[in-house]
Amino acid sequence: MKKLLALAVSLTLSLSLFAQENERQNDNRSLASPDPTVIGNDSAAQALREVSVDRFELEGGWNAHISPDNGVISCRILSGSPLAKEPLKGEEDFEDSKVLGIKVEFFHRGLDSFYIKSARPIPIEGITKTISLWVAGRNMDHQMYVLVQDYNGNNFELYLGSLGFSGWKQMQVAIPPTPDGEHGIIQSSAYNGIKPGLRIVGFRVDCNPMLARGTYFLYLDDLRAVTDLYALENRDEDDMNDDW
Repeated sequence: MKKLLALAVSLTLSLSLFAQENERQNDNRSLASPDPTVIGNDSAAQALREVSVDRFELEGGWNAHISPDNGVISCRILSGSPLAKEPLKGEEDFEDSKVLGIKVEFFHRGLDSFYIKSARPIPIEGITKTISLWVAGRNMDHQMYVLVQDYNGNNFELYLGSLGFSGWKQMQVAIPPTPDGEHGIIQSSAYNGIKPGLRIVGFRVDCNPMLARGTYFLYLDDLRAVTDLYALENRDEDDMNDDW
């Protein structure tokens, strides 16, 4: 009788320990396993592509501006190309032997800024993740920004970095995602089915007051973006556009 009682107690204890271990493993597995309710486009539904936005090959595509009180500015297309630049896959034969040159002649030192703007905003399809371009900044500690326009037509500026380096350098900036779909840079809308995306307006350079004198040269090339084309690539061919 005592042996049977001891066996029953042992079996009950083993089953209890087994149940506790299973519960612990299930709890751990729930923490480690993907939760479909919290997986968004950033992890489960992306089709990232690096695309060319502008190669700066054609005259008239860009304009430069500075306050007439601060100086004179001009821009033109010149022959040249960064040696370290690699062509996009499948676009090795595209013409890419020009750069955009900007020449600024300052009248005086001061808090000067100048703008380099596209003749019209350049759209980028999909959800843009990063913007990059090659820059020759002539080792002047001026600050450069990219100017963008979001899905709703709101304008934003994103800091690219200092131009205090010699030779060519590829500068890059990430597009901050909207925290709630209503604030920040909006690139898509659940209430409108037309193509989402971002538009590049141009660039602004804020000059170091101590270095804004004499003549300054700046060169730009190969404007690119990394964009998520998942929504566009998975859109039904017979779907309607909400643009009427």
